[in-house]
Amino acid sequence: MSIDRLIDVIASQQRRIDELEKQLKELKGKSPTERLDQAYSEKAEQQRQAKTGRRKRKRKQAGRNKTADKIKQAKRTERVLPAQTRLDDCSFSHTRVAWRVENGRAVLVAYEIYRCGNRFGKPAGLLGRSEFGIEIFVAIAYQVYCVGLSIDKACKLLSFFQQLNLKKSQADALLNQLARAWESEFDSLCTLLAHSAVVHTDETSWSINSVWAFLTDKLTVLFYGVHKDGDTLARILDKQTFAGVLISDDAAVYRDFSKSQKCWAHLIRKAIKLTLQDPESAVYRNFADRVLEIYRTAKRIKADRRLSDSTRLARVAELDDELLHLCCARWIDDDVSGGEIENDYRRLCDEIMRLMLNQELFLFVTEPAADGNNNAAERQLRDDATARKTCRTSKTPRGAKRRSVISSVLQSIGKQLDRFTLEAVIAEAARWLEEGESCFARQVESRGLGPPGTLSYGDETSLLDQVILAADA
Repeated sequence: MSIDRLIDVIASQQRRIDELEKQLKELKGKSPTERLDQAYSEKAEQQRQAKTGRRKRKRKQAGRNKTADKIKQAKRTERVLPAQTRLDDCSFSHTRVAWRVENGRAVLVAYEIYRCGNRFGKPAGLLGRSEFGIEIFVAIAYQVYCVGLSIDKACKLLSFFQQLNLKKSQADALLNQLARAWESEFDSLCTLLAHSAVVHTDETSWSINSVWAFLTDKLTVLFYGVHKDGDTLARILDKQTFAGVLISDDAAVYRDFSKSQKCWAHLIRKAIKLTLQDPESAVYRNFADRVLEIYRTAKRIKADRRLSDSTRLARVAELDDELLHLCCARWIDDDVSGGEIENDYRRLCDEIMRLMLNQELFLFVTEPAADGNNNAAERQLRDDATARKTCRTSKTPRGAKRRSVISSVLQSIGKQLDRFTLEAVIAEAARWLEEGESCFARQVESRGLGPPGTLSYGDETSLLDQVILAADA
């Protein structure tokens, strides 16, 4: 190739390079996806088709089934008269259909409602104007809030086992209706809780703020979506008025109660941790063994029914002396120059001495209904902690309130029954509907108790609304 030809090729390539560099400068800062002036969403396409006369044909919505069609589908018909009336004294009013579960299968029942004057017959086991029996409400609530299934899976189970085809939106509406119906029962639970003899409590983080659990031998009260601070605790259990024993960990929010039992399991775990961090230390090993031995001795004293109250108090004083002998040397030593493990040992000795001087370690020995650990409340929150990790929690204050009401009432019903079965819960809930009063409201009335103080939100505001409003403010 001649020199002139090479010069022409080089010049041509240089011109191409200049053009490409110019295009590169223009493309810098722009999205690689080509932008269109016109919108290309489904809605925009429908609008363009409407302008050209090619409107998409809308599907006819089915809507709600007519009552007459439902009556035709009913498996059986049942007459419902007002209480203490005869058929001859009543006149037919209207027909109401509802899904019931009978012999393990969903059945559509047509109730012929009769009236006598201004009194109408009320079908047993129906909540408000709902078209579903209370057994369906309870089954969905148990699967969602006790077992931890999603609403979708709960509907699939009802379809598979009871042959009830329920949409997710319908199940969600049923849960909302049940929460509204049981909200007064939740207030009764809070009233009974505030006057209980022994209360276990614990808290953990949640999708919205925290979840706080309060347990007695007959009640379970759960607050979802609340702050775990002193103001919230004061609304639930006021330190100035609560006369029972509070069993908890050593968090600052639980201090200054008149009767308090701290969890020994937390102290023992901290002592064992020291031995695992420094296996060669004989001091830490001896300390952990002695703490565990003292706790076991306290449990034996509590279980010995031969001992009188005065003898138990004397034995508790001996246990206090053993703890003092075990922790005193490190407690009075203010040296903080040690390593991280040594400082953990110092802080644990300080904690044990503080709790011992406040008489918060051996209260369970002299109180028959109290325990030396808080395992009951911790076990209660395990499922909620798992649900938080797997994102199966409520995302709004409204959902947190619904979960609080249904979970608390349903689990508290289980503690009132000899056996926590679907049949027993349905029978109890149906009795509430028939008598207009729950077992919790009856207990509040029989003990002459009033609701907890409502502070600044007004006397008509429920306790749950107070703590959720405060958390969502």
